[in-house]
Amino acid sequence: MATKDLRSKKIRAFVLLTMRPGTSEEIVQSRKIKGVTLANSVLGRFDAIAIIEADNSEQLTHIIYEMIEAHPSVVRTETLLSMFIP
Repeated sequence: MATKDLRSKKIRAFVLLTMRPGTSEEIVQSRKIKGVTLANSVLGRFDAIAIIEADNSEQLTHIIYEMIEAHPSVVRTETLLSMFIP
C-alpha cells in the first residue's frame, strides 16, 4: 500500500465565530477572502462558521488572524483543525 504524501495536502480549519449581536451576516462576506471555502451564519452557541483551506500554516494564520479576527464585529473565535482531508 502506497503512503500518501501529506506535504501536498491542504490544511482545513473550521473557525467558529462569536459576533456582536446582529452582525453574523457580515462575516458571511468573508467567502470572498481567498482560502475561505464556506462561511455561514448558524444557530447555537456560535453565530457563524467559516471553513478555510490553506496550503500551509503561515497562510492559515494570515487568513484567520489578519482577515477574520481583525473584522470589527468578531468578538471571539475558536479554530478546529481537520485531521483528515479526502
